[in-house]
Amino acid sequence: MRYELYYWPSIQGRGEFVRLALEDAGADYTDIARKPKGMAAMMRLMESRAIGQPPFAPPFLKSGKLVIAQTANILLYLAPRLDLVPMNEAGRVWAHQLQLTIADWVVEAHDTHHPISSGLYYDEQKAAAKRRAADFTANRIPKYLGYFDQILKRNVKGSEFLVGRNVSYVDLSLFQIIEGLRYAFPRAMARLEPKHPRATALRDRVAVRPQLAAYLSSERRIPFNQEGIFRHYPELDG
Repeated sequence: MRYELYYWPSIQGRGEFVRLALEDAGADYTDIARKPKGMAAMMRLMESRAIGQPPFAPPFLKSGKLVIAQTANILLYLAPRLDLVPMNEAGRVWAHQLQLTIADWVVEAHDTHHPISSGLYYDEQKAAAKRRAADFTANRIPKYLGYFDQILKRNVKGSEFLVGRNVSYVDLSLFQIIEGLRYAFPRAMARLEPKHPRATALRDRVAVRPQLAAYLSSERRIPFNQEGIFRHYPELDG
């Protein structure tokens, strides 16, 4: 199966969670908007009346005649096909639950720099952003890291991953959010990560997976920047 991924071409954003799964699995896919005239193709497909269940926004995935939107939903569809989730129902539902928790974490990370409105510039909500980021680094990052650390601690003996004994898409997503938080809040993460060693160790195991490591060192991996979910403003890094 050849997949088509539709997402903004200049940021990692939510689309990166899907890219990581596709890249780690060595899947055959095209990142449409990064191709010549790709943005126009993405917008045409979004607006097409031929899609009976149109996406609200990117990312979305085209697989045959299916068009699937929402990051967690795309991963729910892809994972069994890419061998990135247990095949039993309990394992798939548990992985989806964890991915939805990561989705909540991603929203909170984004809202540190846009706490009032996505339609306002950062400079127009700086005071609120400082308050929001202070709570995020002091309370919310430790809560999320602690949750995933405890899951790894309580897992079946011999498992080094979040769901079952093999890597899943949730492990890749935890890797991505830790990477993003290291970029956005380097001082806070340097302080917090030693308190949650299992989550950090999982990040390290994922980073050296051959297919993923090749992707991370390639030009296909878009660098973090000040337009994506994870943005580095030194004044927010408490």
